[in-house]
This record gives sequence, structure tokens and C-alpha cells, in this order.
Amino acid sequence: QVQLVESGGGLVQPGGSLRLSCVASRTIFFRGYTVGWYRQAPGKQRELVAHIASSGSINYLDSVKGRFTVSRDNAKKTVSLQMNRLQPDDTAVYYCNIGGSTGSWGQGTQVTVSS
Repeated sequence: QVQLVESGGGLVQPGGSLRLSCVASRTIFFRGYTVGWYRQAPGKQRELVAHIASSGSINYLDSVKGRFTVSRDNAKKTVSLQMNRLQPDDTAVYYCNIGGSTGSWGQGTQVTVSS
């Protein structure tokens, strides 16, 4: 199983920005997989935030469109999420993912948006 190591996250005021990064630690055919980010807020189901397919096709959760940007670097086996204009509703644990719901997951990183 692929190990995904996340970094970034933390506490930010509304309107602020954060950047999450995730690196796959084992040699895999990274470029062949869809990679992305999910989040789970307390009392809510885990939801897809953004993912980027091997083709480069990108999909975003409606509520983050225009504020978040997902990107990947196949050579470095990384996927990143730039989050701008953060809102309190963005508060959640964010998980890096490779291969969709049946794939591999990072350990999760907390993002808290609060004044």
C-alpha cells in the first residue's frame, strides 16, 4: 500500500490562505492515478474537495470553486491544494488520496478557519 505523507494545515483567519502538500513515499506509477483531497468536518461525511486525474482533468467541490486550486507533480509524486479566501465552513480534517475511495489515504491534517 502506498504511504501518503501530508504537510500544511493549521489555524487561519477567515479570508486567509493555506497550502496543503502530500507526497507518495513509495515507488508507484503515480502518474497513472487520480490524486486529490477529501475533507471531513465533525459530524459530517467525508467529501471530495478536489481531484486531478492522470489526464489532467480536474474536478472541484462546488463550494470551493474559484478559491481552491489542486495541482500535481508526477516527477516528485506530490499533490498540492492551494486554499484561498478560506471560510469557517472549510474547517475540517483534510485527507490526501490516491486512487479514489478504494485507494490509499494520508493520515489527515487539521484545517481550522476561525477569528
